[in-house]
Amino acid sequence: MEGATFSPNLPYVLFFLYIEPFSTIVGAYYAHLRPLEYLKLTHASSAPATSLGIPVGTQVVLSQLANLYLLFALNEALVLRSTRSLKTWRTLLTGLLIADFGHLYSIASLGTGMFWKFWQWNAIDWGNIGFVYCGALMRCLILSGVGVRIIGKDKKATT
Repeated sequence: MEGATFSPNLPYVLFFLYIEPFSTIVGAYYAHLRPLEYLKLTHASSAPATSLGIPVGTQVVLSQLANLYLLFALNEALVLRSTRSLKTWRTLLTGLLIADFGHLYSIASLGTGMFWKFWQWNAIDWGNIGFVYCGALMRCLILSGVGVRIIGKDKKATT
């Protein structure tokens, strides 16, 4: 399938071009513009009582996180919109799948119960765990060829 062009099915288009980029921008908004709420939702007992209590280093790291979320959203939405090259889609989505596992690993210090006790999740847990599970599943499906409809050869790959 090297050099193949494809027509992504509607669930992939909706998820990868609209839902996930928008959701990631929401995360960027909270990390940068509402850092206290972001910290309290992530781990209430270690969050400062007020915004004035957020250490400068933590503010910087949250702004950097917001910037990476924005990069993630723009890369996914813009790159995938710009091509129907299956190779490009698979390359980008493989990188994001690896990032999904890294994202899940980043919350391991909150306890292993966080990964499966969904009835205890708050809004940020649904984003950091549930939504990441959904994204990883969607990436695994498209990477394994489920719903991938080849429509031709990429002209650049054949020249």
